[in-house]
Amino acid sequence: MIAIPSPAIGMSRGRDGSRSGVLEENLPCSVAATAPIRKVALLGNHAPRRCGIATFTTDLADAIADDPAALDSFVLAMNDPGERYAYPPRVRFEITEGDIASYRRAADFLNVNAVDILCVQHEYGIFGGKAGSYLLVLLRELRMPIVTTLHTILSEPHQSQRTTIEELIRLSERLVVMSAEGATLLRDVYGVPMSKIVVIPHGIPILPAGGPNKDRLGLGGRPVILTFGLLSPDKGIEYVIDALPSILETHPKAVYLVVGATHPHVKERSGESYRLMLAQRARRLGVDANMIFHDRFVSQGELMEFLAAADIYVTPYVKPEQITSGTLAYAVGCGKAVVSTPYRYANELLAEGRGVLVPWRDPQAIAREITALLADDARRVALGKRAALHGRDMVWPAVAHRYVQTFEQASAEHAARRRTSFQTRTLANRRSELPEVNLEHLRNMTDDTGLLQHAAFSIPRYDEGYCLDDNARALLLMALVEDARDDEVRAIRALASRYLAFVRHAFDRERGRFKNFMSYGREWAEAFGSEDSHGRAIWALGTVIGRSTDPGRQSLSGALFHAALPAVADFTSPRAWSFALLGIDEYLRAFGGDSSIQSAGRTLAERLLDRFRRAYDPEWPWPEEAVTYCNAKLPHALIVSGRWMGHPEMTATGLRALEWLATIQHSSNGYFSPIGSNGFYSRTGEKACFDQQPVEAYAMVSACLEAGRVTEEARWAERARCAFDWFLGQNELQLCLYDATTGGCRDGLHADRMNENEGAESTLSFLLALTEMRSADRLVAAAELARELAR
Repeated sequence: MIAIPSPAIGMSRGRDGSRSGVLEENLPCSVAATAPIRKVALLGNHAPRRCGIATFTTDLADAIADDPAALDSFVLAMNDPGERYAYPPRVRFEITEGDIASYRRAADFLNVNAVDILCVQHEYGIFGGKAGSYLLVLLRELRMPIVTTLHTILSEPHQSQRTTIEELIRLSERLVVMSAEGATLLRDVYGVPMSKIVVIPHGIPILPAGGPNKDRLGLGGRPVILTFGLLSPDKGIEYVIDALPSILETHPKAVYLVVGATHPHVKERSGESYRLMLAQRARRLGVDANMIFHDRFVSQGELMEFLAAADIYVTPYVKPEQITSGTLAYAVGCGKAVVSTPYRYANELLAEGRGVLVPWRDPQAIAREITALLADDARRVALGKRAALHGRDMVWPAVAHRYVQTFEQASAEHAARRRTSFQTRTLANRRSELPEVNLEHLRNMTDDTGLLQHAAFSIPRYDEGYCLDDNARALLLMALVEDARDDEVRAIRALASRYLAFVRHAFDRERGRFKNFMSYGREWAEAFGSEDSHGRAIWALGTVIGRSTDPGRQSLSGALFHAALPAVADFTSPRAWSFALLGIDEYLRAFGGDSSIQSAGRTLAERLLDRFRRAYDPEWPWPEEAVTYCNAKLPHALIVSGRWMGHPEMTATGLRALEWLATIQHSSNGYFSPIGSNGFYSRTGEKACFDQQPVEAYAMVSACLEAGRVTEEARWAERARCAFDWFLGQNELQLCLYDATTGGCRDGLHADRMNENEGAESTLSFLLALTEMRSADRLVAAAELARELAR
């Protein structure tokens, strides 16, 4: 079969405690400044796999390796299902077409190996999934810019093809096409700005010295017509065979060479039926003695011999939309007289007298033009010279240099956008960008018992059961979204009842404590849960009391709240105190005159304030020796408690601690960068940059919005938005944790990738943050409208 060009792993722990195959690196907490690109990876097929993409990728990799830029380059090779190839050392990673897990492993491999640019060779058929969509799974997880070479551009894609290509366009920094017609298609059909498109011709080898040697091929003295490439029914070779009788009338010694094996995908589907049909057709027309089939893969050197021996090269393809053809590029570069049907690439490459175009499926026209060219040596040579002159810019060294320039431009613009995208956005033009609240994933994670803790991707993991923490968070969310659209009210009420029932079942009235973990078999794993889970339950119950309009839920929540609050007096966890204080603040919205609750709140708030007082240091205004998890809830509790208590020192202490926390969780490039759970941040140590958790972003959003309400300073709204944007991709890895398809949120950021699981804590953290952001925006919009009406 002839190949024709055509267009150090380690382990990291996730938020849920699971291990995954990525290397933990001591990466800086901010994105590094732009540096020259050094390492390039190419993704596509590679020799010895026998197809056009494999030849193209192999030749491009060779040429980049020889470029004066001296880049370190390697290849990730796509494999057919069940096939393995004896690749050269350059191929450092193999991806099985239909194995989606191997695409994710490839993303890990690229991120860990600090690749500066990934160059993708795109053809729908070489990647797994519908319309090759598995490729997107890989690309979405990458940290480096992507340059994609499009070997096929469809003018009328079906829906799955359009979905795939539009996402590929979005993910790519640059799109390389091999013709101006391809650039026009991208612009007109897909709306791609021309600034994102680069036209780089299909590469061709530098021709060896010396002229044609027909004798070596046994063709001495015979006019040679050549077609080469992988055979498939869209090649139109039968129309050249139909033209041969007329050609042989004038040139009886002419021979038609068809060099190349049947395309492997065609052979897999229908065997050699196309080739057998061609041979039978030649015998029926009596031209089989003037036809030679070379049914094998030939080396590039052999291919050059066939091209050198050819008098005329013919591409009778039957698909008008073909946007590139490596076979045609080779023929033009070799200075051959070409006869072709007018597919898109041929129209462009053979313009200005560089070849001859004939109508579709027209043997008479093919015969007429080939006969005339064989009879007119001067015209045939002139066509070849014009073609060869045009082909000088298509040799691989020139093409590789254009690719290297494109890589450098893509890298520089990618880095510049990462530095400036956050800073240039304002609160005014971002309000409309907040997504709608989507409870679909929350529903999927909820069964008749309650909310399940963890997910494998977006699928609930039954084996890890339920916990009070997440059901309390979910109950809190339901209280905040009760004023949703009418069509959602019934679903929200049902979920709220489910979560409140779980919280009620978790409470042990004899002990006055909540249990936390429950197995999927509905068995409690402990006599009572953590102090923090108890505090979260009180927070949720207080919110239901203060905000719900359902009398039944309010009454039940009130009974549980009063029964559970006394236990907090014996707690030692500042976070448990803080969660309880947030619940007390919500409770007092409805029952501000309840002196017993006020007294309990004052005791807890003073205890928390005393922790801050005793530990205070201007360089470490924090009540603990380490900044760990749910950090912003501590100053948040002081701020809200200081407000209802009329305690300026308490409020000021909370604001000062929140200011410091915001500073240490703000990267040099303007992103929110929460304390990582992989080590946290001790007073005498270094801040852990990863793994970053959604619960930290939510805590900061909520606390900053509260600080803004208390101080009426706009900077707090900006800080809240900065923390919220972390979910939407404004983070160290430029990866969006919110999954708009499912409504879930990924479980965090590792040093080199996302944790793809969408557990309850992460999803609730996003939904709570989103709900509070939307509520704050509504208040701002109402205030702006009031000011406008007052003018």
